Amino acid sequence: MTDPTPRRAPAGAAVLREDVTEAIRAAVFEELAAVGFARMSIEGIARRAGVGKTAVYRRWKSKLALVLDIVGAFAAQGLPAPATGSLHGDVRALLQVASHALRHPVASQVIPDLLVEAARQPEIAESVTAALLDGQRGVMTQIVREAVARGELPEGADPGRALDLVVGPLYWRLVVVRTPLPAGYVDDLTRSAVAALKA
Repeated sequence: MTDPTPRRAPAGAAVLREDVTEAIRAAVFEELAAVGFARMSIEGIARRAGVGKTAVYRRWKSKLALVLDIVGAFAAQGLPAPATGSLHGDVRALLQVASHALRHPVASQVIPDLLVEAARQPEIAESVTAALLDGQRGVMTQIVREAVARGELPEGADPGRALDLVVGPLYWRLVVVRTPLPAGYVDDLTRSAVAALKA
């Protein structure tokens, strides 16, 4: 027989202050940049956020759950699709945004570390892929679709190949090799990528 009495939520369950949640999220990025995922701890996050460990555990059950939530939220924001009116302009705008994001001091520390953890832990791989790839894939699909409509690319142009050609070299330089971009790199890469897409 079912108990008709509604269960009360645990005390405080419905009152998670948003400012505390945001402080914890900011602390996660800072802690990831400072010590990496493997050495990151709930204690360190709480200390950096200026809250008790309980405040973190009331929102997330583990550091993995916390990082997956943060990465997922980042992915959900997405990238704005450029609309410059030309394939060259759209590719350059995408590269500008991506290079700026990848050179951000926190991102330049966090992204390589998360890629390593994604290779070790299947649970984190999906969210990392979504954050780093899915948003850009959607933007590139729109860029290619509009370029085809303008007659700049042939019917059937592959957005996946386009993304590899356009953003791949940038990731290689900034995330893998980790060397500064020389002057004019974005313009040179734009010209090369557009020429390759049209070939």
